[in-house]
Parts: sequence; structure tokens; C-alpha cells
Amino acid sequence: LAANSIWLDACLQSANDGDMKMRVILVDDEEMATPTETPTKQDKCCEYTLDGSVDIKGRPAVKGKSGGWLAGGLILVNQGLATLAFFGVNVNLVLFLTRVLGQSNGDAANNVSKWTGTVYMFSLIGAFLSDSYWGRYKTCAIFQAIFVLGLALLSVSSRLYLITPEGCGMEHAPCGPHSGKELGIFYMALYMIAFGNGGYQPNIATFGSDQFDEEDPAEAHSKISFFSYFYLALNLGSLFSNTFLSYLEDEGRWALGFWASTAAAATALLLFLSGTIRYRYFQPGGNPIGRVSQVAFAACRNWKAAGASAGVVTLYEGDEKADAAGRKLLHTQGFSFLDRAAHVDTDCKLGVRDPWKLCTVTQVEEVKSILRLLPIWLCTILYSVVFTQMASLFVVQGAAMRRTTPFAGFSVPPSSMSAFDILTVAATIFLYRRAICPFLARLTGRPAGPTELQRMGLGLVVGALAMATAGTVEHFRKAGATAAMSSDLHIMWQVPQYSLIGVSEVMMYVGQLEFFNGQMPDGLKSFGSALCMMSMSLGNYFSDVIVSAVTRITTTRGRAGWIPADLNEGHLDKFYFLLAVLAVADFAVYLVCASRYGSGKVDGRSSDDEEEGTAGQVAGSPVAERMI
Repeated sequence: LAANSIWLDACLQSANDGDMKMRVILVDDEEMATPTETPTKQDKCCEYTLDGSVDIKGRPAVKGKSGGWLAGGLILVNQGLATLAFFGVNVNLVLFLTRVLGQSNGDAANNVSKWTGTVYMFSLIGAFLSDSYWGRYKTCAIFQAIFVLGLALLSVSSRLYLITPEGCGMEHAPCGPHSGKELGIFYMALYMIAFGNGGYQPNIATFGSDQFDEEDPAEAHSKISFFSYFYLALNLGSLFSNTFLSYLEDEGRWALGFWASTAAAATALLLFLSGTIRYRYFQPGGNPIGRVSQVAFAACRNWKAAGASAGVVTLYEGDEKADAAGRKLLHTQGFSFLDRAAHVDTDCKLGVRDPWKLCTVTQVEEVKSILRLLPIWLCTILYSVVFTQMASLFVVQGAAMRRTTPFAGFSVPPSSMSAFDILTVAATIFLYRRAICPFLARLTGRPAGPTELQRMGLGLVVGALAMATAGTVEHFRKAGATAAMSSDLHIMWQVPQYSLIGVSEVMMYVGQLEFFNGQMPDGLKSFGSALCMMSMSLGNYFSDVIVSAVTRITTTRGRAGWIPADLNEGHLDKFYFLLAVLAVADFAVYLVCASRYGSGKVDGRSSDDEEEGTAGQVAGSPVAERMI
């Protein structure tokens, strides 16, 4: 109760006219505690966090002894090592399935697509457990342990059962057949990895941002920077796995590559646990599915609620809080149907509230915050379709180009060109945070620089430009074709399209992480991170749908189609241009959605702010509203 004023709301039934009246009692700090027991607001601001975070023992977190970049740095290193471990399996999984398990290219590609999609689907489970019951720290620790066990089982099973006879698993030395038991162990290990990594990923970014107090200006700036460095750590980890580990596995040293991934994941887990005393924590907010269901049911039940026609709507505010800091979500315009869930009949008597009949304003606003984000989220899916081409058609295109170098006997692997994307990501993050953002902040007067929505829009534009560039390169590659799947155009001409993808993903995915984390209520922040992963997953699925549809349409009447086995006979450039047009159309829709987006409002800590947010008439509202 110290350092903050609280509201005590009472609803009185009038015997004369039956109208609902409201009495607000403001209790000050001096009335709740003696001066000797209550620290001053200035002392508390200097010592404790203001966002409601606690330490490992559940006490208010002390700024100098918890969180900050020390805790955030541990999480960044953890993310880099965990990403290295995951991509150590993912990057060459298709080759493992074909060379070691003897699957066809088509079956192996489908199995990898299903496995990758499952990883992202499991992110919803991790987000649900984190937001509802376990909290982010416990969820990260448990799923990372499952991840390590899955990698260890994969390493052991590969060494003892799968890579037989010894020395097999190379391009021209496939392995022998395997029993159902051996394959069962392999797939159990593989999906343990998917379950562990999927459940861990949406929570670690949010847990890292929890280490910075958004109510402190300095730490709020660090919190924004954290997401950029988080994405940088992810890319640096994948860079190592795409080069060193990929080389080991391509040479047939599968068990060694898997053990290296296991060691990286185990080290990441130990580093994560080492910061237990230093971290800041937030308590889980309970099952969000139940809260959302209550709002939907109550809104339907109160469909014919009275009051709006009379010009007065009375909404029930209650004592439910939106976050650990004890703040409530204020009523906002839009989705007025849901407001009926918090509607109080003028002839009701408030006793024991049934949450399936009467919800709080905070509950209703939580549902509204999700609905507001959905149009923005849907617009990001098509960008993920563009981004997916880097790992598929860009590689196929590079394989049909001249790859020789001045170094004798060395040919550039098409898949290694993704290193230019990773290097561009690293350079873009550093340049944006150190030079571009400060310059734009001085130019616009906005300390944080461009908004998340502006950066996401820029990501869509640059992504479309990357597709147009790839189409142009393909046009000249095909013009210089010499034989089947070959051309005089050198593979280094792909560097611009990889670099543009790198710039666009920093703008889109980093902005998306910041935006979803900032707009979601505290009890749904992990779900917001899971939505980011889901957009990537759905981007993969929609890419398959678009490629299949284009292939079906363009291969009629005996034609080779746009994407045949021999690119010299097709029109891959037209497919790239098609994606560029779709990205531009998506950007146009995104502009409409972003311009209409309105974020929710959280009440402040001062009594003045609370009074303005709870008792007054809402600006622009056609009816007066009263909060009880």
C-alpha cells in the first residue's frame, strides 16, 4: 500500500429512483502506514523496481542487486548457445534423413517441414504454461532440460544404432537399413528436441525483457535494445552451426556434430541456472483461456443489456489487476460488444460476483488487446513467406550459378550464402542502435526513434525489394545459361538479395518482438512471443501452398512450369516478381491496419491519473460511462 494511492469503490442502491450511484474513497499513504514504516517515494524509486517484479524469494526486486544487463547478458549468451544447438540439428536434417535413414528427397523434405512446424506449434504450449501456471523462469528451465535430454538421446542413438556400418552417412556412402525400434528412438529424440526448443523459445525473449524495469527511463531504453541484441545472439548462434557444424555433418561426422550441439545446449542451461539469484520474476496470471471464455460468455449473455439506449453505461471495474505492479487496464473504444460482459444492470445488487455473468473492465480489455493485434499479426505472415525463400529457392538458384573461386579446388556451397544474411543482420542491428536510431531521435524528437509499427512496415517494403532483386538476378542468370542447371553468372550476385533479407528481418522480426511484448498485458506476454513464432510457421506452410499452386497452374499443357527441376527451362524470376507484388499488396493492407490500430491504456500510479481513467466520461464516447 506504500507509495501508491488505492481506490475503494462502493455501489449503493438508491431507494428512490433505483439509479446506480458511485462513491470513491481515496486512501493516502499516510492513512495506511506510519511514517516510520513507509519508505518515501523517492527512496523506493531509487531502490526498488516499479513494475512489480520480485526476486527469487518473492520480495520486491532491488534494482542494484537484480536484473539489468548482467542478467540480460546471461540470457543473451544462453540464447546464442541454444540456437547453435538447435540449428546444429536442423540445418542438415534433410541430409541425415536421406544419407543415414535412406529416405527419398521428397519424404525427407516433408518430414523436416512437419518437424519444423511442430517446433513452432509447441511454442503455444510453452507460452500457455508460462503465462498460466509456471512463470517464465520455471518454463524456460524445464523445457531447456527436455531439449538437452533430446539432444543427448539423439547423439547416443546415432552413434550406437543409426550410423552403421561405421564411416557411413556421407554423400556417396549411405547407411544400411534400420529396425523399427531404432527409428522409434530416433523420432522420440527428434520430437523431444522440438518440444523442448518450442516450449522454451517464446518465453526466453520475454523473460530477458523482464530484467529491465519499463518504468525507469534508463532501463526502458535498455529493454528496447535487448530485443535487438537478442535477435543478434540468435543469428550468431546459427552462423556457427551453419558453417562449422554443417561442415562436420556434411563430412559424415554426425555423432560429433550432435554431441557438439548437446554440449552447447547443456552449457546454455547451466548458464541460465547460474543467474537464478540475479533474475527478476513475475508471477503467472492464471489461465488466460478461462478469462477469455468468461468475457465471451458474459458478453453473449448480456446481449440485450439495458442502459446504452438511455445514454448511460455502467461498467464493473472490480479489483482485478492487469499486471504485477497492481495496475488496471482502462476502458477503450472499439469492440463495444465485449463491453456488455462488464455491464452492470441498474437494478442489480453487487454481492458475490459470478465471473461468467459479470467480468471486470480489465478482463474485457485483455481480450480487446488480443483482437487488436490479430490484423497486424496476419499481415506479418506473408512476410514470413518472403523470408522462407532464403532457405529454399535462394539455395536452388545459387546451385544453378557459377560457384568457382580463385582458390584452387574450392567451390562456394549455395547454402553458405546465408552467412551474408547473418552478417547483414549483425551490421544492421549495430548501425541502427548506435547511429541511425539516435539520429532519427534527434530529428523527430522521439527518444525511441521510429515506432515498432513503422519498422515492421519498412521490413515489408525491403522484403518486397529483396524479391524484386532476386527476380532481376534470376533474369540475368537465365540469360547467361550454358547447360542444364548452370550459368556464367557468379553466385556472388546473390549477395544483394541476401543482404536485403537481412535488413528486412531486423526491421520486421525485432520490431514484431518489441511490439507484441509491449502491447500484450503482463499475463499474456509469452503468448505474444508465441504469435511471432506462429507467423514464421504459417509462413512456411503458406509458402508450400503458393509454390504448389504456381506449379500446378504453370505446368498445364505439357509446359515445364515456373519452378522445374532445371531452372533454365523455367521462370523462377516470374515467381520472385509475383512474391514482390504480393508483398506490396500486403504492405498496403498493413498500412490500413496500422493506421487504425489503437493500443490499450494502463492506469498510472498517481491518484490524478487514476481519477481521469476511471470516473470520467470517455473522450469520443457516444455514451457516458461509470466504473464501479
